[in-house]
Amino acid sequence: MIEAVFFDAMGTLMYLPQSVGHHYRLVAEKHGVRADETALDQAFRMVWKQMPPRQALAGPRPDDDKGWWRDLVTRVIEMASPGSRVSADCFEEIYAHFAEPSVWRIYPEVPEVLATLSKKTRIGVISNFDKRLRAILDGLGVLGFFEHVILSSEAGADKPDPRIFELALATMGVPADHALHVGDDPVHDWEAASAAGMRIYKLERPGNSLAGVLGSL
Repeated sequence: MIEAVFFDAMGTLMYLPQSVGHHYRLVAEKHGVRADETALDQAFRMVWKQMPPRQALAGPRPDDDKGWWRDLVTRVIEMASPGSRVSADCFEEIYAHFAEPSVWRIYPEVPEVLATLSKKTRIGVISNFDKRLRAILDGLGVLGFFEHVILSSEAGADKPDPRIFELALATMGVPADHALHVGDDPVHDWEAASAAGMRIYKLERPGNSLAGVLGSL
């Protein structure tokens, strides 16, 4: 019996219709930084792999992971545009830019699936994100469907760390084998949730969609 369904966010509920490089260029140019969009995308992919893991703590990370993002943004822009300097104002605007719901899109089936599912069971989110996610989900019109939004910045642990799943289960008050986790990442979602004792729904777009979650229950 499934008592609660948890969803990953990025790649599961929502996506960026324009690349990260597009948005970095858009904002950076306003601060006098010239960088090619393709170069920014390439730099982002490289820097993302090089970034140190965010610190695992027993509770919320004190800066909501903002310092980690400042480091990443600075490295990306300086790699894509050698000699450029990322000012404090430039970073702040980029950081705030990604909190704007208009930057994101939800997948077409999401509103109907969440509306239907919320009538049958409790639902929540488990995401490697920070507090900006709540504003994004609210602006996209779906925050109200979720009983709890469990964020890695507040949990002090990123998926695939089992502690974020344990916190989500404790917050909802459901045993692991009565919970279903829905996500698109083989390691962070499928393997990690399974290791935590949860059931999983393997989202593999375009082969399936969240509509299949209803049938899996």
